[in-house]
Amino acid sequence: MYQQKPVLIDSHAHIYYRDYAGDFDDMLKRAEDAGVSAIVVVGTDIESSRESVELAEKYPQLYAAVGIHPHDAGRVTEACYGIIKTMALSSKKVVAIGEIGLDFYRDRSPRDVQEIVFRRFLQMADDLHKPVIIHDREAHDRVMTILREEVVRTGVLHCFSGDAAMASEATALGFHISIPGTITYPGNHILRDVLRTISIDRMLVETDCPYLTPVPHRGKRNEPAYVRLAAEKLAEVKGLTLDDVARITTKNAGDLFGIRLWDQSTKIAYRIRNSLYLNITNRCSNHCSFCPKFDDFTVKGHNLMLNSEPSFEEVMAAIGQPGEIDEVVFCGFGEPLIRLDLVKQVANKLKLRGFCIRINTDGQANLVHGRNILPELAGLVDSISVSLNASDAATYSRICSTPFGEAGFREVCNFIHTATGHIPQVIATAVTVPGIDIETCRSLAESLGAEFRVREYTEVG
Repeated sequence: MYQQKPVLIDSHAHIYYRDYAGDFDDMLKRAEDAGVSAIVVVGTDIESSRESVELAEKYPQLYAAVGIHPHDAGRVTEACYGIIKTMALSSKKVVAIGEIGLDFYRDRSPRDVQEIVFRRFLQMADDLHKPVIIHDREAHDRVMTILREEVVRTGVLHCFSGDAAMASEATALGFHISIPGTITYPGNHILRDVLRTISIDRMLVETDCPYLTPVPHRGKRNEPAYVRLAAEKLAEVKGLTLDDVARITTKNAGDLFGIRLWDQSTKIAYRIRNSLYLNITNRCSNHCSFCPKFDDFTVKGHNLMLNSEPSFEEVMAAIGQPGEIDEVVFCGFGEPLIRLDLVKQVANKLKLRGFCIRINTDGQANLVHGRNILPELAGLVDSISVSLNASDAATYSRICSTPFGEAGFREVCNFIHTATGHIPQVIATAVTVPGIDIETCRSLAESLGAEFRVREYTEVG
């Protein structure tokens, strides 16, 4: 049925409903065939929470969340909290507290009672060191107010329906947002616009089945296999491949729920979109304040923390036979031109195989090596992307922490200008760090003879 099988996690499903009684095992097989390797079965009351745990204990690919939906908040007693807590402690397959939250759309329970219950479950999750799965319908302001006031900072706003400002605040607080099949609905421009502004490193995918069936199956029962359709649409929105989205969201779900399906091995060669990247060093000639490696060595779901710098033979073995790719890019979590000899050796071999070669660099290589190295790259490199990042020496020194002082900024400008005489395409880039004048950077780049590209501060890779 599928040409490739990514590794996906459906982070929110209600497959204990009678809707699945007649074909439960077939439904799980269809999910497996679609690449869904794990499913979080989410309870909405005591009985469904118990069923979620039972299913998780029975099937290795299923995990459980236990909680009480805001619709039933009016019926929650003190005993209910104890029952949910006991369930959360009773099984290692219980990975979260949820579904909990606020629903001001149907108002099936008084709003003040919903808020009390929501807070109690947030406090329980914190006590148990569990993430939360949050239901929010027409209650955005109150949900965010409560999340700011409570101490829990790990969880997911499932079936996210807020705006970009809410998504930005939620992710800044430490929460993930989860994307359901509604992303495929032709009229859902708002959600797709929100997703373009938020880093995919804070996203999960889900079905919320049997509800919210994606296109082209609307009107039919939803099921976990269809989470692939949400992932495919997310890939389209973010300009990524399905494999990229699967890898990233599976890592995110693993980080959140402890479901370890993500390939954590260090990558020398790694693929994003239709480019093959080479990670040959973690050393840098600058110490940029915005570099994400100071928090995490992961880029688009790839672990780039090297135990040692790879040899030529190791790099070529990692490249292997990559199939159809648009380019090979020297760009890991380090400055590739620190290893100039290796870059030239690998690039020469790859050019003989017909590959297009790009280098991403901070533009300090001439200072590092004490000579103009650009003539040595002529004929080997088709494109070079140079991190300009500022329009003056003082700003550059502040955000890039260059060890070369004022010479650092002068050299990056000289490097860009000189590169235009040796390399067919020269691109100067700037990251949207708060306070950086992007348009002034653009003018400087163009005056140096380079193309200009803006790199989003919140989006790595």
